[in-house]
Amino acid sequence: MKMLLTVEFPLEPFNSLVKSGKAGEIIGRILETIKPETAYFMEQDGKRGGIFIINVQTPSDIPFFAEPFFLNFEANCKFRVLMSPEDLQKAGLEELGKKWA
Repeated sequence: MKMLLTVEFPLEPFNSLVKSGKAGEIIGRILETIKPETAYFMEQDGKRGGIFIINVQTPSDIPFFAEPFFLNFEANCKFRVLMSPEDLQKAGLEELGKKWA
């Protein structure tokens, strides 16, 4: 199942890792490991952030994606299920509308 992984990096230890030259290498290793479909980095609420489209097979896969960010950056991770337009078409909205209207 496709999920959006949103990561918020606190200033520390990220600042120290940038100063020591290790931040880029660690992020590179994480990306090589989790192999996101898409990855973007941005400012998020005044902090460093990243968004990643990942494929999660089972709930037990969540630590595989989150722990590298938790352990290396003390980051906050949030997961959201994603639907494609085709997924939404399969959802049965018409039947749900009739049932709950």
